[in-house]
Amino acid sequence: MYDRLKGGNAVQSLILGAATGGINTGDILFQLVSFIILLVLLRKYAWGPLMGIMKERQSHINSEIDAAEQSRQEAKTYLETQVEELKKAREEAKAIIDNAKKQGEAQGEAIIKASRDEAERVKEAALAEIVSEKEKAVATLRQEVAALSVKIASKVIAKELDESSQEKLINEYLQEVGESR
Repeated sequence: MYDRLKGGNAVQSLILGAATGGINTGDILFQLVSFIILLVLLRKYAWGPLMGIMKERQSHINSEIDAAEQSRQEAKTYLETQVEELKKAREEAKAIIDNAKKQGEAQGEAIIKASRDEAERVKEAALAEIVSEKEKAVATLRQEVAALSVKIASKVIAKELDESSQEKLINEYLQEVGESR
């Protein structure tokens, strides 16, 4: 059989070489060409669309990350704005409270002053009324004393009494005046 192979064709020698443990270059070449064709087909129909999908996914993820970062920045800005507005509101509230305290104190002082003025006015009116009543009492007393003097004088004239009788008569009239009061 070996003799036949020596003069035989190349295909037989390849088969014989593969069977005998030699390198079969035809199979290797066929497998290499098949593998390259498979890679080209995979690249065109599988790897290209898959890479397109991956690029779309990557761009979508990047846009989501950018949107999240923008939202985070907006939230941070909003938080800072709210903190500032809260500080302003606290300052305004403090100013309003301080203003209300000042107005309350001013109103309190005004009420106290008005009360003192009213008390002074009432006091002055009472003093004026006391003076007026005193003057009326003195005038009334003068009228009564004058009337009594006239009565005493008329009785004294009418009776022409001695000194002891006159003194007794004056004392009686004074007692009458004292009892009538």
